[in-house]
Amino acid sequence: MRDVYICDAIRTPIGRFGGGLSAVRADDLAAVPIKALMARNPSVDWNAVDEVFLGCANQAGEDNRNVARMALLLAGLPETIPGVTLNRLCASGMDAIGTAFRAIASGEMELAIAGGVESMSRAPFVMGKADAAFSRNMKLEDTTIGWRFINPLMKAQYGVDAMPQTADNVADDYQVSRADQDAFALRSQQRTAAAQAAGFFAEEIVEVRIAHKKGESVITQDEHPRADTTLETLAKLKPVNGPDKTVTAGNASGVNDGAAALILASGDAVKKHGLTARARVLGMSSAGVAPRVMGIGPVPAVRKLTERLGLAVRDFDVIELNEAFASQGLAVLRELGLADDAAQVNPNGGAIALGHPLGMSGARLVLTALHQLEKTGGKKGLATMCVGVGQGLALAIERV
Repeated sequence: MRDVYICDAIRTPIGRFGGGLSAVRADDLAAVPIKALMARNPSVDWNAVDEVFLGCANQAGEDNRNVARMALLLAGLPETIPGVTLNRLCASGMDAIGTAFRAIASGEMELAIAGGVESMSRAPFVMGKADAAFSRNMKLEDTTIGWRFINPLMKAQYGVDAMPQTADNVADDYQVSRADQDAFALRSQQRTAAAQAAGFFAEEIVEVRIAHKKGESVITQDEHPRADTTLETLAKLKPVNGPDKTVTAGNASGVNDGAAALILASGDAVKKHGLTARARVLGMSSAGVAPRVMGIGPVPAVRKLTERLGLAVRDFDVIELNEAFASQGLAVLRELGLADDAAQVNPNGGAIALGHPLGMSGARLVLTALHQLEKTGGKKGLATMCVGVGQGLALAIERV
């Protein structure tokens, strides 16, 4: 296998549900970081891009009809460049990077763009077709997140627990307390606030300009963090699954909008297009777990990847673990032998504070891991996340 390099990476701010980015279609939003990569790398012959891979979990609204292909055209890439949209739910953006890595490593491609997008604010309601003539039993389904059009066989065999229910299942099975979850959530908010104040995220963000009747608004900063969060305010929140449970809106990730994109290239393409190799992709692994405890998915995925690479978890200078829920984040850390407050894990906060635009998040984790390695002089980074319907994904990089 050939070496594959990440040469540039950028993302939009992460918008709150119904916030500043809610006025932007998913295809337009995905075009923003692609266009920024083109502007930042003028030496590249963009006709030479072999593929654009984008992750997107919904694809039921304005992100239908292959959002990767639409976004690359909207960004101004030549119409000869193909694009494909991948869906591994929460891990779609990371899978896009891993898919590009595998294609280049095998020699099938030389140059690719990979990333992800999600506009959860604009996710539509959908309605299935009638099951009989003149039927009056029509049902609207919300596509923002979670199950819809449920298969009765799936429900009977595996259950169809909603995402917060799976988080409580993990809390119960792995004995993660409400107090520990709230403490984890507070650390995420505090680390994110410190990173924002230091300008860390500003270095990985491209602004989004939105035209409207009264002129133009510019979104430059992540909207989801709540710097005023305290343990007292978190403790007052009611559990979402009943009074005997522990998952709350405060110790869970957000429902958000955002997009990210990265340039991946072979060694030959790096030289040919005047790119700078910033990190080498070491590998990616996926794993399956019971859907009812999908949040534990990173554990087998990380173990599978580290075993294949001949590495240990302690070998990574930074670990970006997607904080779908504090309960599953803590369960994963403990199963991997890491402290609840490990300094190398999400050192700039995570999805509880920053938000979780499903198709974008995996790409954001890889991007931020690279950024952190460069800021600290670290060498190896690990990005990992749980996936709905019971999966985990992990991807490793090495700074060059």
